[in-house]
Amino acid sequence: MARRTKRLWTDEEKRSICFQTAAPGISVAQVARRYAVNANLIFKWLRDPRYALDPASAPILPEEARFLPVEIVAETKAPVAAPAADGHIEIELAGGHRMRISGSYDPEALARLIRGLTA
Repeated sequence: MARRTKRLWTDEEKRSICFQTAAPGISVAQVARRYAVNANLIFKWLRDPRYALDPASAPILPEEARFLPVEIVAETKAPVAAPAADGHIEIELAGGHRMRISGSYDPEALARLIRGLTA
């Protein structure tokens, strides 16, 4: 039969474990399981002034739940290729960037270039 040995916790470890119990939504039992310690031992440490939580260092709980502002915008348009006069093409890309092409061009190469820029 294996012999059980008594574990010794430093004061800093005890303070750290006690501090974890103050987190919102965390129970003493959860912290006890994390460290394989009996929950009653942690309650004992919490009553000890040496390991008691400092109110100034305790996590601040929000006064109330708040929603963040969200704005729903229309989907961004796919790049638009509009032929201009005199063999010029101007393509408006997302983010306000524009591509101007003049002269002759290979439509397939241009399509690959646009797909590469918008990916």
